[in-house]
Amino acid sequence: MKIRFYVSALALASAVLLTASAQKQQKQTIFQVPFNKVHFTDQFWSPRIEINRTISIPSAFNECEKNGRFDNFALAGGLIKGEHKGDFPFDDTDPYKIIEGASYSLAAKYDKKLDQYLDSVINLIAKAQEPDGYITTCVTNKCARLSGWWGKARWEKINSHELYNSGHLYEAAVAHFQSTGKRTLLNVAIKNADLVCKVFGPNAGQIHRPSGHPIVEMGLAKLYKVTGNANYLAMAKYFVEETGRGTDGHHLNEYSQDHIPILKQDEIKGHAVRAGYLYSGVADVAALTNDAAYFEALTRIWDNMASKKLYITGGIGSRAQGEGFGPNYELHNQQAYCETCAAIANVYWNERMFLATGDAKYIDVLERALYNGVISGVSLSGNKFFYDNPLESSGQHERQAWFGCACCPGNITRFVASVPSYTYAVLGNDLFVNLYCQSTANIAVQKNNVELKQVSEYPWDGKVAITVNPAKSIAFALKLRIPGWAENSPVPTDLYAFADKLTTPVQVLVNGKAVATTKDKGYITINRQWKKGDRVELALPMPVRRIQANDKVADDKGKMAIERGPIMYCIEGADQADKHVFNKFIPENAPISFQFNKDLLNGVMVLSGTARQLENDGNSVVQKDVPFTAIPYSTWQNRGANEMAVWIPVKAEAARPTPEPTIASKAQTMVIKAPIQTGATLIASPEEPTWGVNDQWEPQSSSDISKPYHYWWMKRGTPETLAYEFEKEETVSNVQVYWLDIDQYDGNFRVPESWKLYYKAGNDWKQVETTEPYTTLKDCYNSLNFKPVKTTGLKIEAKLQKGESGGVLEWKVK
Repeated sequence: MKIRFYVSALALASAVLLTASAQKQQKQTIFQVPFNKVHFTDQFWSPRIEINRTISIPSAFNECEKNGRFDNFALAGGLIKGEHKGDFPFDDTDPYKIIEGASYSLAAKYDKKLDQYLDSVINLIAKAQEPDGYITTCVTNKCARLSGWWGKARWEKINSHELYNSGHLYEAAVAHFQSTGKRTLLNVAIKNADLVCKVFGPNAGQIHRPSGHPIVEMGLAKLYKVTGNANYLAMAKYFVEETGRGTDGHHLNEYSQDHIPILKQDEIKGHAVRAGYLYSGVADVAALTNDAAYFEALTRIWDNMASKKLYITGGIGSRAQGEGFGPNYELHNQQAYCETCAAIANVYWNERMFLATGDAKYIDVLERALYNGVISGVSLSGNKFFYDNPLESSGQHERQAWFGCACCPGNITRFVASVPSYTYAVLGNDLFVNLYCQSTANIAVQKNNVELKQVSEYPWDGKVAITVNPAKSIAFALKLRIPGWAENSPVPTDLYAFADKLTTPVQVLVNGKAVATTKDKGYITINRQWKKGDRVELALPMPVRRIQANDKVADDKGKMAIERGPIMYCIEGADQADKHVFNKFIPENAPISFQFNKDLLNGVMVLSGTARQLENDGNSVVQKDVPFTAIPYSTWQNRGANEMAVWIPVKAEAARPTPEPTIASKAQTMVIKAPIQTGATLIASPEEPTWGVNDQWEPQSSSDISKPYHYWWMKRGTPETLAYEFEKEETVSNVQVYWLDIDQYDGNFRVPESWKLYYKAGNDWKQVETTEPYTTLKDCYNSLNFKPVKTTGLKIEAKLQKGESGGVLEWKVK
């Protein structure tokens, strides 16, 4: 199949020079209008961008200072003495990402103090670079503690993240150069890229393998467009083509999308962030080299993602194990991983797919992620972050100021600052309006400057007015994206559908009058001679809509999600009278009203109506009417830990009464590690708290990972423990254990080979007395009766099968 596509590229700042070869590659290009040409003045994004500038970026830089990120560069540069800090070889990318975000912020609003701060940080980075251009601080610092990642020498291991570090360096360097005109970081990036081009490639004496953790492909493409150095584009293409080939004999695996060559892939698998970055890089390479075969492969993979593995919030990646994708239609809600970085990567990928095709369906997915799955990753205060973004919570989720693996905070800072760049795009005489936001933009259309002024309260209101002010009268096509949600398609596949049929049409007026338009690929096009002061009015219908999932999505059966405009809603315990959400259902025909509340969550459109609530009444369950309130999903967990749900039952059968507390549900759950031998002394290891096996959600099978559970991460064939500490001394005589058993691309989870049960006797653990067998059956509770004991705790000790991990879905005690 032949697919016609445009050569796409990010529009470059005026300071950027392209060689003749690069310019030749960029004929018939859809250009993204750069971030510094679009200024938001609205009440939704502008405050978030300012909080990102004044709170998130300084907070993230402060965490880099506290956690030794800058010290590592200083140590590598010989400026200080000491030990390398941090737990990961990719810690270098935290400063790179924040520099990128800070650079975008400088372009939008100059800050002399921030500019000088960046100069000082970049100076540290430059000092850390080795003479030949190499830069990864844990390797330069010879950090043996992290040698499991990188080995004993440069480039030894495919998953060392050395090239991942380089990719983020390149992206930061380009942003800093475009924003400030300074080459300080760009020179560091170029020197490193020249080294990468020398070390990797198809020739004798070079390393023959892909990048491991993608993003260097995107970074090299950006460097190519800035410098015109064709070696960078060739290097990016080499990494793309080496993926899945195993030329050097390394183990092929799905985790890095490295299981088969990209041209043969048709299902999105593995680590979700790596997938988003890889396919974004492939899109860059396909566009810049006019490679239709790679774009056809990307289209297949995108279709699989959008039709079988996309969350309604725009998030991707259902599993914590491997931080990635499960099988088709596995879209669990409470256990949804939906890493913040993955939602951002989804935006990058969809933007590139649009730039290559001019099809609005990619912007529909981008917008869904942007307004929901991305910004849920940061608190309204701007200084706390989610790593994962579930669509349901029992109250166990809370944003954190920082993480040991801190990829998400830095990614948020760089992304939020760049949001204006997704608003407009240009192809010849076509000016695409992709996002609606009150703003002013200055856009070059055929060498004529066109000022566009948007006035709107979007996303709370669907009315948009655009004033067109060309420097001189000019003919061009203004292409207005009509979001799928404004018609009858929440997503451009059959994965989700609206429960009702919208009949209110989209309205477009020019200077108060209806005009001739055409519609194609999701855009209404107005082709005319534009003069200063022309006014376009767009009215997008924005009623409250209910969404149903495809029947193959098991966790959404009997439930609906609620959307208004691009905003997904949830019900959160903080807004409900009894603080619970799972005991409620909202009948399909129940009316839902909306009203803006300026005093709630920095100002949000709130939905309200009447729900039915289930309650235990002795031996029966009764129902009663209760009011409910729904808030934008992105704003949940800004008022403390709460229950939350996006997918809400429409009938009683899918809801559940709040269960009565039990011995197990009131217990503290922990993992007890073996004592550490220090000389002749045994030192007790600290107990590690865990959660999920006593939440009273009933598993449907041993592979039902839709609700919280415990698994012994990275443990295989070893004895492992799980313990309860009771609130008070209890007399117990029975336990029921539901074992986890599921396939996983980076290691399977199986029922244990054997297990034993112990009770707490003073400071000791003693095995219970029983004549019954310790069973390890799948898809059922394994019950064990034993001689009654009076105790403050119980402990499972499970021997895992050889080469396999394991876990527990639920553990009851009587």
